[in-house]
Amino acid sequence: MTDPADHPFVQAVKPLVDAMGGQMVAPDLAEGDDVVLTWEGQDRVAVRLPHLSDSLDHILAELQRRHGVPLAELDRKTKQSVVRILESRGAFSVRHGVETVASALGVSRFTVYNYLNRENAAKDAD
Repeated sequence: MTDPADHPFVQAVKPLVDAMGGQMVAPDLAEGDDVVLTWEGQDRVAVRLPHLSDSLDHILAELQRRHGVPLAELDRKTKQSVVRILESRGAFSVRHGVETVASALGVSRFTVYNYLNRENAAKDAD
């Protein structure tokens, strides 16, 4: 018999789970908030979703990997782009999200709010 982790469905959802910062566990090890995924009538994998604050840290780490340098070393335009991405992913709905992002970008909270206000003003103008 093949390992459940080798099942094509499990392999197909793995990049999504990794991108969310989730953890894949065997269905029989699922706990309260875990999401059990079923394929063709059989439980294949359970996904343990991260806490929101852990998700923000995971997203920031992924953005840093994508840019290849610490986020604080990015130029202003790129930092503004990062803030737009984070806003679209709900980063600022997390408690202390602005503070966490400001720290990662090496800017003040005021600067993050300015980036957000600038983006929202541009949307309103369209």
